Amino acid sequence: MTMTDPIGDMLTRVRNAARNRSETVSMPASRLKVDIAKVLKDEGYVIDFAVEGEGPKTVLNVQLKYGPDGEDVIQSIQRFSKPGCRRYRGVADLPKVLNGLGIAILSTNKGVMSDRKAREQRVGGEVLCTVF
Repeated sequence: MTMTDPIGDMLTRVRNAARNRSETVSMPASRLKVDIAKVLKDEGYVIDFAVEGEGPKTVLNVQLKYGPDGEDVIQSIQRFSKPGCRRYRGVADLPKVLNGLGIAILSTNKGVMSDRKAREQRVGGEVLCTVF
């Protein structure tokens, strides 16, 4: 059976692993998923990620991050644009997640980036998900 929303599957795996207090979460890898993991690492929501394997059996392992008292760093991670309803935003209309405390992850013509970098570079694109 084919998966219709691999990005939604990735976000659900991360959300469930964070609720279970897992140290790592594994999922099938793709370039877009690796780019999303890179943005999460750059913004401080995960410790690290690694791509293992080669060819169609490539696996993405994400090491989750928790606070000093064990609190969740990722409190909410939600899909914004869906395969059935793509949501594109210009630079002026980018969502502010919790008034700037969270991030939105965008797919732009300059690559996958956070909403902060998109505002700096003055580009818009498809808003993939929001994280706080």
